Amino acid sequence: MSAPQPQPRDPTTGPSLPLFAIVLVALGSAGVAAAWVAAAMITGSQCSWMAVVAALDAAWLLRLAGAPAGNGRMVAGVLATIAAIVLAHWGIVAAHLSGMMGLPFLDAMLRLGPSLAWTLSALANTTTDLALLALGLVVAAFASR
Repeated sequence: MSAPQPQPRDPTTGPSLPLFAIVLVALGSAGVAAAWVAAAMITGSQCSWMAVVAALDAAWLLRLAGAPAGNGRMVAGVLATIAAIVLAHWGIVAAHLSGMMGLPFLDAMLRLGPSLAWTLSALANTTTDLALLALGLVVAAFASR
């Protein structure tokens, strides 16, 4: 009787991401978003160039955490960059509203709804800002591979 033959692996599905990599990149996205909000408040602009910084940070953290190369790491890098973009824009809108309404920043962040955040972010971002946000996603895809 012969031993059973191992099933061939599908080359399109790589090994999964370690939990440490997911936690590290989530913390990194939150940290970059906080720095992005601070930079936007200091300069008085959207600082959309920070999307490229967020992309490079996500790629570096995924490699640092030992995430295996492949499509999974690329998707994780892009998702982490999207998370940083969304958190940063949410924080920028909340910071502006908290100053106008006299609310603490955290209260403004928690009370802010997605519709208002989307509307105010859309009004604040120029075509150049949107191009830089898209560039950040492209950088994340290439740097995280």
